[in-house]
Amino acid sequence: MTLAADWVTISALATAGGTLVLAGATFSSVRSAHASTRVTERALLASIRPLLVPTRLEDPLEKIGFLDEHWIRAEGGRAVLEVTPEAIYMGFGLRNVGSGLAVLDRWDLHPEVDPNDYDLCPTHADRLGMPQGWSCTDRRVTAVRPLFDRIAV
Repeated sequence: MTLAADWVTISALATAGGTLVLAGATFSSVRSAHASTRVTERALLASIRPLLVPTRLEDPLEKIGFLDEHWIRAEGGRAVLEVTPEAIYMGFGLRNVGSGLAVLDRWDLHPEVDPNDYDLCPTHADRLGMPQGWSCTDRRVTAVRPLFDRIAV
């Protein structure tokens, strides 16, 4: 028995095989390029973020101005608090050791509000951990949890 095949069938099978190999190579290339793009994007985002740290003790004196034309001077590594009849001025030196631009806005002081009057939301409270060997008693009011559950939804 002789096996015979015509050239049309052979060329069609060869074309199908080549197309399959090309599809696999294209899929692999696109997947690799996508992963590479994500890594590059993360690196780009990380490098443009500001990183603010306190000034060093050896840093020069900084002059800090306020909207009402009041000025204070902060030595390196130190904070300044100045009380006048009109306002309380607080300032401290910062250094941006990142490559991004940092924009600082005002900070309002509300002495009538005690931060200890507010409990942590359950999400943040659950993230707190105790040092090894300590014991913890959860004294949070359980009625607060449904309020935060509704807000999170």
